[in-house]
Amino acid sequence: MSLHPKIIDLTLDRVWRLLHAVGDPQDRLPPVIHLAGTNGKGSTQAMLRAGLEGAGKRVHAYTSPHLARFHERIRLAGDLIDEDALTQVLDRCYAANNGDVITYFEITTVAAMLAFTETPADFTLLETGLGGRLDATNVVAQPELTIITPISIDHTQFLGDTLAAIAGEKAGILKRRVPCVVGPQPDEALEVIEARATKLGCPLIAHGQHWHMWEERGRFIFQDETGLLDLPMPALIGTHQMQNAGIAIAALRHLGFDEDACAAAMRDVSWPARMQRLRHGPLVTAAGNAELWLDGGHNPAAGETLAQVLADLPKRPTHLICGMLNTKDIAGYLRPLSKSADSLTAVSIPDEPNTLPADATAREAQAVGLSASEAETVRKAITQITRDNPDCRILICGSLYLAGKILQDNS
Repeated sequence: MSLHPKIIDLTLDRVWRLLHAVGDPQDRLPPVIHLAGTNGKGSTQAMLRAGLEGAGKRVHAYTSPHLARFHERIRLAGDLIDEDALTQVLDRCYAANNGDVITYFEITTVAAMLAFTETPADFTLLETGLGGRLDATNVVAQPELTIITPISIDHTQFLGDTLAAIAGEKAGILKRRVPCVVGPQPDEALEVIEARATKLGCPLIAHGQHWHMWEERGRFIFQDETGLLDLPMPALIGTHQMQNAGIAIAALRHLGFDEDACAAAMRDVSWPARMQRLRHGPLVTAAGNAELWLDGGHNPAAGETLAQVLADLPKRPTHLICGMLNTKDIAGYLRPLSKSADSLTAVSIPDEPNTLPADATAREAQAVGLSASEAETVRKAITQITRDNPDCRILICGSLYLAGKILQDNS
C-alpha cells in the first residue's frame, strides 16, 4: 500500500509494464468473463459463479473490495487463495516491479492473474474495480463474454458526472466481436453502450430486448429467445437481486448451460454484506431481540434499492446505523431511506482515513428529514437503539468498509 501516493490513479501503462515483467499472464487465463457496472457486479458474479460451479466447472474469481480479509478478492478454482500462495505471488510481483511506481489495486490485480494461470480452471471471472476502460482488469484481448450491470451516478471524480460519460467508461470493456450481456440500464447509458457495441461488432444480449425476467407466484421466471425458465427466487434478498439474477442467467444461457446450472445460480449463491441478516456473534447478542442486518451499498441507487427492500420486509420499527466515506453523495444515498427508517445513528468508520465524521453524517441525515444522533461505535449505537426499541429492526449500512469492520467484529 506504500507503493503509490494515490489510492486511485486510472491508467493502464503501469499494469502493462508489470504484466510483461511477469510473463503476460493475461494471455494465459482460462476463458474470461469480464464484468463492469455501477451496481450489482459482485452479486451478479457470485450468482454466475454458483451456476458454473453447480454445473461442475472450476472457476477462478477476482473481486473487490474485500470485506474482512484481502484473500476474499482472489478465489482459485472455487477456494479463497491461502496465505502461503498469496504471499508468494505478491512477493514475485513486488520483485518484478523493481521499485517502480504502481498502485495497490494494480499490483494485486497482476498477482491475481498470475495465480490464475498456475491453477487449472474452466473459467475466470474478472470484476472491474472502477470504471472499465482504464481499469487494471481491462487487459484481456479476447474474453469469452463481457457483462455490464446497471449503471448509475457514482465515482464522478474519476468517471464523469453524467450517465453518458460513466457508461462510456464502463463500455470500455467491450472487445471486438465479443458478446456482451447488458443488464437493465437508463436510456442514456444504453445508447452509449449500443453505439460502442455497433462500432466493435459486439453482439448485445440486452435486458428488455433479448431477455426478460419477472416474479410469478414466488418463482423467478426468465425468458429469452430460446425459451422460458421457471426457477427458484434468488437466495440474495431484495427485488434488486432479480435484475442481477437475470444478468447471470442470461450469461449462463449464452454460454450453453442448462436449467440445472441456472437453478444453482439462484439457490446456491452467497454474497456477504448485501442485505445480510446477521444471526450469530457478539453484535447479535448485544442486539437482543432486535433484528440485525448489514448492507454495504453506498450510492443513491443503492439507497433507493435498500429503501425498497425495507418496504418489502414485514413491518417493524427500523433504525439505521450509518457510516460513509467522505467521497460519496451522502444526501443522495440517505434521501430515499428517510421514508423507510424511523431514525439514524451516525458512526465514523473505524481506522478509515476517508470516513465522513459521525457528526457530519448526522447533519446530512437531519437535512433529508431523518431523526439522527451519533455514537462512538456500532456496539454503542446498538445499545442506544435497543434501550428504547428492544424489538426493532437495525440496519448497519452506508459503506462496504464499514461492513467489513462489522464482519470482523462480529466473527
